[in-house]
Amino acid sequence: MVIFGASGYTGQCVIEYVVRAVEQDFKKQSGENTRKLRWAVAGRNEDRLTKALVTAQLRLPGFDYSTIPIIICDVKDQSSVKRMVSQTRIVLNCVGPYRFSGEQIVKACVDNSTHHVDISGEPQFLETMQLKYNQEAERKGIYIVGSCGFDSIPSDLGQTVVMRAMDGPVNTIETYLKCTTPLDEPGAIINFATYQCAIYGFAMAHELKSIRKALFPERLPNLKPKITKRSSVHKSSIVDSWCLPFPGSDRSVMMRTQRARYHTDNKRPVQISSHVQISSLFYVALTIIVGFFFGILAKFKLGRTLLEAFPGFFSFGTVSKQGPSRRMAENTNFEMKLFGKGWHGQDEGSLTDLGPETHEVIVTVNGNNVGYGATCHCLVQSALVILQEQDQMPGSGGVFTPGYAFQDTTLVERLHENGVTFDVKVNKL
Repeated sequence: MVIFGASGYTGQCVIEYVVRAVEQDFKKQSGENTRKLRWAVAGRNEDRLTKALVTAQLRLPGFDYSTIPIIICDVKDQSSVKRMVSQTRIVLNCVGPYRFSGEQIVKACVDNSTHHVDISGEPQFLETMQLKYNQEAERKGIYIVGSCGFDSIPSDLGQTVVMRAMDGPVNTIETYLKCTTPLDEPGAIINFATYQCAIYGFAMAHELKSIRKALFPERLPNLKPKITKRSSVHKSSIVDSWCLPFPGSDRSVMMRTQRARYHTDNKRPVQISSHVQISSLFYVALTIIVGFFFGILAKFKLGRTLLEAFPGFFSFGTVSKQGPSRRMAENTNFEMKLFGKGWHGQDEGSLTDLGPETHEVIVTVNGNNVGYGATCHCLVQSALVILQEQDQMPGSGGVFTPGYAFQDTTLVERLHENGVTFDVKVNKL
């Protein structure tokens, strides 16, 4: 494995989780002919990469980091990119915003028959990669799997758990996300690169229509019963909280999974809605106001320049270029609830109106250190699954969502063992 962008805020965290995962995996697989999985770090600056390894040594002692290879790679230098991807079986890409630097790595991976995972929450990038490289990745027998972090493993793999537990067609899934931060810890909550991704996601949202028209020319079937339409601002009785539509990539990723199930596997697609919980009506109003001005500024070059130059001001202190403190990150937790309704025991390929849903499946996904702990676990375990369980993955390769790529693998179980838990409850309606 190669961790690309290992000297960045997220990349440094990934180093620690790779060490833990590789050691844990070696102990599980240990035998006479077992070899410990090898890994390296990559990025533009050798000094910063060395410093990242030294920092990991201080935080997670007991491992000889001096043996870890350092690969110099700059996305602006295609020869260095080719050297990096040709030395590994899989790249863990931690360099965002991906709209600026992601495609160079994906293309090189496809050209050199190297697997690729990332933590992108950028629908334009993710869907463009599927549009441009899916056929070639399939031909080369490699897997390109995006959004393998907090965006969007909990939601996308969560819906896979809903479908498993239903054991029949699922008609609707509603997701509700709640994040909690330590009240006594001042400072930023979000890293600057994540904030940048949001800026350009808002700015270039208009690109999605043409990308999706090319990627998905066929309409999904008109299914009944229809999913319940919620008001943009609503007080949810099922999670006892004020809620807004979730502005992240979760729904778009989940719908791509449903597209793959429908077009490739002839399974009934699921209707999906995604929401985020807000603690009070005051914070609902504040979120709407901030979002309104953020969206306007993101539409214009000058506005984007201001947003990037003064992240703390425009985010009310929630974003900084230094990222959150370690204590803030480690105590920022999430809970995602997925409420799925459908018909237990029926044919999953049925597109007819099956009448009122008979069962409800509630999946609760919990994890701590939202952006840098849970995300790292998800990314690293996704990479290990690709290396070790390709016979359980769809087709011979391609550009996939995590929910589709890993639906028949042990990724849910691996994550559950490592602190990203999936708890299931089934109710008869």
